[in-house]
Amino acid sequence: MVTDNHISVTEYDGGIVAIDAGFVREHMVACYLVEAGSEVAFIEVGANASTPRLMSVLEERGWQPADVRYVIVTHVHLDHAGGAGSLMQLLPNATFLVHPYGARHMIDPSRLEAGARAVYGDESFDRIYGKLIPVAAERVQVMEDGDVARLGERKFQFIDTPGHARHHFCVHDSQTNSWFSGDTFGLSYREFDTDNGAFLFPTTTPIQFDPVALKNSVKMLMANHPEFMYLTHFGRVGDLQRLAAAMGHGVDRLVAIGEKYQHDTQRRQKDHGVTLPDETCIRLLESDVVLNTQGIEFWLDHRNR
Repeated sequence: MVTDNHISVTEYDGGIVAIDAGFVREHMVACYLVEAGSEVAFIEVGANASTPRLMSVLEERGWQPADVRYVIVTHVHLDHAGGAGSLMQLLPNATFLVHPYGARHMIDPSRLEAGARAVYGDESFDRIYGKLIPVAAERVQVMEDGDVARLGERKFQFIDTPGHARHHFCVHDSQTNSWFSGDTFGLSYREFDTDNGAFLFPTTTPIQFDPVALKNSVKMLMANHPEFMYLTHFGRVGDLQRLAAAMGHGVDRLVAIGEKYQHDTQRRQKDHGVTLPDETCIRLLESDVVLNTQGIEFWLDHRNR
C-alpha cells in the first residue's frame, strides 16, 4: 500500500512492516519496522533522506519516537546505514545495534564518508547521501556472533555472516523463524517476480567480497530451515531452497568469469615468454583490470542507446 505521504509500505504477518526507503529509485531499499508489544525496532535505515519516511510511517502506525527500542543495521554500507545518525537523533530511547567491525565507522563516519566521496565525487555523494551524522558512542551496542536482543516477546539473534562484507551480520527473528539478511542472501527485486517465483542474484562489494565465505554464510542461514528472508533489496521472499541454490550458482558464475579472465591473461603472458611470477603479474595489472571492468560496464550500459 501507499501511505498518505506517498510512501510505499508492505505489511507482513508477524508484526513486520517493509518501508520503501526511497533510495535512488522506488522499491530498491527496504527498511523494516518490527512491532512487538509496546515497543518497536528499525532494521536497516537507508540514507539520510530516508529518515523522514521512517518517522512518518512510525507516526502513521500510532507509535511515538520514544517507543523505538533498537535501530539495527546489518552492515555499514551507506544504502543500509547512511541515515543511522540522523535517525538516532530523533529516537530518544533507541540503542544502535551494529557489527563489531562496523561500530567505529558509525561513531566516527569520517573515513566512511571520505572513501565514498572518493568513489562518487562530492556532488553525487551530497545528492545521494548528504552529510553523515555520527551515532553517539554511548548509544552504540556491539553485537557479537550469537548475541541475542529481546523486543517484547520476540528474540533477535545476531549471526556473523561474512562474504559480502566482513562487517556483516544477519538477524534471526524468533517469532517468524525468518532472517533479516541484508545483502548476504542476495538481491531480489519484486519487479522481476513471475509465475516462476522470485528472481534472485548475488551482490558483491569492491573490497571485501569473499565467495567461499558468502556461500558458507548462506548455508548457515538455511541450517535452521527458515520460513522467509527479509531482504534489504527488496522485501520478503520464500521458496528458500530454490533461492539458496540460485544464490550459490550465481556466486559460482561470478567467480568463473573472473577466473577465466585471469587465467586467459596469464596464459597469453606465458605464451609471450613472460617469466615473472604470477603474483607479480597480477600486481602489475591490478589497476588496469579495474579500469577494464569499468570500461566493460560502461559499454554494457550504453551499447543500445
